[in-house]
Amino acid sequence: MELVLLTAIGVGGATVIGAVIGFIFKRVSHTFSDIVLSFAAGVMLAAAVLGLILPSLEYGGNAGLIYAVVGIFAGALCLNLIDRLVPHLHKLAGADTETHASASVSRVLLFVSAIAIHNLPEGIAAGVGFGSGDTSQALIIAGGIALQNIPEGMVIIGPMLAAGIKPRRTFFLAMLTGLVEVAGTLIGYFAVSLSTAILPFALAFAGGTMLYVISDEMIPETHAHGHERGATYALLVGFCLMLVTDVLLG
Repeated sequence: MELVLLTAIGVGGATVIGAVIGFIFKRVSHTFSDIVLSFAAGVMLAAAVLGLILPSLEYGGNAGLIYAVVGIFAGALCLNLIDRLVPHLHKLAGADTETHASASVSRVLLFVSAIAIHNLPEGIAAGVGFGSGDTSQALIIAGGIALQNIPEGMVIIGPMLAAGIKPRRTFFLAMLTGLVEVAGTLIGYFAVSLSTAILPFALAFAGGTMLYVISDEMIPETHAHGHERGATYALLVGFCLMLVTDVLLG
């Protein structure tokens, strides 16, 4: 339990780390943020397949394939529904802080709220990973999500400061988006701990949410600023690094 709690804090804390970087470098280079986000996408892609979807097939037994397919689509549809109700980063406002120079406070707060809402299922995915009992894979999944949170934390600072929100309140709001992920991680862990019967579906569901985030949010964001080639190779590096790690860990 202590490891799960520390991991939850680490996943949520990555957003705060990104926010600190955002304060220090108020105009973060798109090249840097795109490469980091692409690398995180590769890590998350490997984690979703190797740490969530394949274990779902294994734990599901004869019905493993059904659990996996239904769970993947259920996870994706859940995030799609959330996306329709509250558009996320690249749809609501984009990551370009310059577009927020004249943004109203209410619009920027909606932007931050969207990030917080989308962080909940990501946190749940991190928590569900521990339900499989494979701690190394769970940490890899959490690591991939944490990597994604760093550039996300970086890009939410500029819009809030540009809208006239005081630095102290800006940091507090950024921290709240990270706390949502901490709560999601604990919810995911306790859900599968209370009922191992839902583990195969929960693993696939978490994998589906991660695949949706990668395809619908991370890749479009990293290809929006003319760094497609570097972003693609960064994704491949992240994926292969996790593949090698998985093989070496056995």
